Amino acid sequence: MTEEWGAILVVDDDADMRELAYDMLKDRGHQVTTAGSGEEALKRLGEEDYAVVLTDLRMKGMQGIDLLAEIKRGFPDVSVILMTAFGSVETAVEAMKHGASDYLTKPVKTEELVRVVERVIREASLRREVSRLRKEVHKEYSFHHILGKSKAIQAVFDLIRRIADSPTNVLITGESGTGKELVAKAIHYNSDRRDAPFIPVNCAAIPEQLLESELFGHMRGSFTDAKMDKRGLFEEAQKGTLFLDEISELPIMLQSKLLRAIQEREIRRVGANKPVSVDVRIIAATNLNLGEEIKAKRFRDDLYYRLNVIELKLPPLRDRREDIPLLVEAFLKKCGDARRKDVKGVSESALAMLMDYGWPGNVRELENVVERGVTLSRSEKIMSEDLPPAVQGSRGDRRVLDEAAERTLPLEAVEKEYILKILEKMGGNKYQAAHALGIDRKTLYRKLGEIEEGKTHE
Repeated sequence: MTEEWGAILVVDDDADMRELAYDMLKDRGHQVTTAGSGEEALKRLGEEDYAVVLTDLRMKGMQGIDLLAEIKRGFPDVSVILMTAFGSVETAVEAMKHGASDYLTKPVKTEELVRVVERVIREASLRREVSRLRKEVHKEYSFHHILGKSKAIQAVFDLIRRIADSPTNVLITGESGTGKELVAKAIHYNSDRRDAPFIPVNCAAIPEQLLESELFGHMRGSFTDAKMDKRGLFEEAQKGTLFLDEISELPIMLQSKLLRAIQEREIRRVGANKPVSVDVRIIAATNLNLGEEIKAKRFRDDLYYRLNVIELKLPPLRDRREDIPLLVEAFLKKCGDARRKDVKGVSESALAMLMDYGWPGNVRELENVVERGVTLSRSEKIMSEDLPPAVQGSRGDRRVLDEAAERTLPLEAVEKEYILKILEKMGGNKYQAAHALGIDRKTLYRKLGEIEEGKTHE
């Protein structure tokens, strides 16, 4: 089969016309083959790769319209241009209904023939490129490429499989850096909406006064800077997926409008009188406990129930440590290729530190640490000294336990020392310390209060 995309097959039972079209196209540098019948054309299509078939409409044996139907059935990526000396509007319309890309009337002028054929080739090439890119996007965000062999991440894969084709709204929960947007993309690109847009929105990154216009659009003159009509992200995501990251940061006023959009399947642009129907799947994500946000009157419970039809909880990296070597290997290749450095692995001591560390920033933090290691590495491996001080100090956490056992400290004292050690490692950041300890912030605040109270009584 020919490897060059753009080959042309000319089909005509008139040898003179066949050769004339051949010469016209060959003189312009095209790769051209000829066939004297529809049957011969189908045989050639089975043997070689063609971009365009240029065929006569009326031939002995198989007619051009029948050849067109066979090509559309067996070779849907091939474009067909019909030629006939019996041109009429009715014949042209019938040909286009059957999938013809264009229609030429004999006698065909050289300039017109070349112009039409080259346009159709460009369009066919563009369609093939779009198809290739869609396949690449689908491959990139396939859940098979979210790395992990742990039971925790395999459970995530299983849920993605089960919910992908459902129109049901999904709430993805998990700590910062666990890959919520990547999972949202995996759901979208494994669903029947994959060919429609995936539109991500960070609700915390857009100023409150602009967020309504961004989501729902606006009409010209609806406010000072509204110089023209603008489609919102809901309309941009039509038939696809709208990913609302950090949904907890959505202002209360907009929460009610989002609820209405979900319930009514329609939105109203700012300043508009008429609603616009939308068909959009909502995937929302948060690293906060929305139940607590509801209690604090910062999040609507009715919106929560609309979004949380299915909850997908992403495990923190500390709960899937067996995946760390796989992730490190993938990040090594990615960073090494980007920086053109041949770093092939991680030393045993460095890997031990990576396995011991608490990873408050989860997979995102691990990728940053590997990137730093690749940048600083002087050899083919990342060494322990190439890692950040916080990661290098992770093995010191075990010394707390060793020293406690040596001194036979009571459990309460061990807990106190460990909490203070983790808080110190996190630079005093109570939010990250709570994540590293596997407790919520309220529990950490209570325990720190008890430690302070103990110091007061000493």
